[in-house]
Amino acid sequence: MIETEKKQERVFLIGVDLGQHDHFDMSMEELASLAQTAGAEVLGTYTQKREKYDSKTFVGSGKLTEIKQMVEADEISTVIVNNRLTPRQNVNLEETLGVKVIDRMQLILDIFALRARSHEGKLQVHLAQLKYMLPRLVGQGIMLSRQAGGIGSRGPGESQLELNRRSIRHQISDIERQLKTVEKNRATIREKRLESSVFKIGLIGYTNTGKSTIMNALTSKSQYEADELFATLDVTTKSIHLADKLQVTLTDTVGFIQDLPTELVSSFKSTLEESKNVDLLVHVIDASDPHHEEHEKTVLDIMQDLGMADLPRLTLYNKADKAENFTPTQTPYVLLSAKAENSGAVLQEVLINKMKELFSPFTMTVSPAKAYKVHDLETITIIEKRDYLDDAEQISGYIAEKNKWRLEEFYD
Repeated sequence: MIETEKKQERVFLIGVDLGQHDHFDMSMEELASLAQTAGAEVLGTYTQKREKYDSKTFVGSGKLTEIKQMVEADEISTVIVNNRLTPRQNVNLEETLGVKVIDRMQLILDIFALRARSHEGKLQVHLAQLKYMLPRLVGQGIMLSRQAGGIGSRGPGESQLELNRRSIRHQISDIERQLKTVEKNRATIREKRLESSVFKIGLIGYTNTGKSTIMNALTSKSQYEADELFATLDVTTKSIHLADKLQVTLTDTVGFIQDLPTELVSSFKSTLEESKNVDLLVHVIDASDPHHEEHEKTVLDIMQDLGMADLPRLTLYNKADKAENFTPTQTPYVLLSAKAENSGAVLQEVLINKMKELFSPFTMTVSPAKAYKVHDLETITIIEKRDYLDDAEQISGYIAEKNKWRLEEFYD
């Protein structure tokens, strides 16, 4: 049996700059990275400055002729547009260029489909794809009519279109019903966590900043990590110990990105809300990325939208080993490299110091009769000092406000 090697899709990128934002170049670079993450080979890029998008062809008929020549010359199989296309623009571009045309939103949805691992993650991505596809069936209905033979064949084409619409609406309802069940289960687990005395830490940040690497450094367990966009999609929560016995939970979430499709924002809202219920947010930023300021703003804006802006936050600039002429924009901050050999110990120290700021100091005397309770106390507090007296033990440290009542167990 002869195995045929799967060829990379040869893609061509198109972007239109309306001059409304100063991150257009960064957005185009990101589009190329997204295409590569999806397994494509980027062979060319075309950018244009316009006051507004052309309603029919997005770039204008004159420029489209130039692009068609480039596409044919490089034997391009797919054109990716760095903006959301209307169904009409999509159909017109495909008809003129003679190749598949997708927009940034479809590309991101495709990557999410590749990366989703959990049942919930797959459901969320499928729901987002269906919601994106539904208004675009008009163009596909036109195509069906034409393929059926032109004049006299529009009826069957339109009938098929209506069947497609009905099928998609049915699938959307079914997936939303399944997700409600999943969300109920998640809410139950979340309530148990909220009632728990365990301190909860959430990792949040732009995609590909190294959140999974940080999680692995702290847990010594394998969480998929790679130098690619959206390496992690599904929420992962692990229990770890800091300072030997202090128990905390660490949650890794999907990375953010500019112009995230609204279908995905709504679909992943319940997932992102895992980070709303933490005691400390660790905002991970790639210090080596020249566009880290724009990335920070994107994350902070989404946090604001989700009502997470007031949560205690630690700003952690990662990839210090690759950063040159680095200037932080968030203060206070910590700069480190999560891939360094001693990163686990450094990260533990950073987290402990931040928790001390959030906790309240305490000092108490423990009688021999209550000594057996100290072990449980160590799992929820930061013990700084232990002095053994003649007939008792004096313990000093830090404790979370919600756990202060636990100290009453040691009073005679």
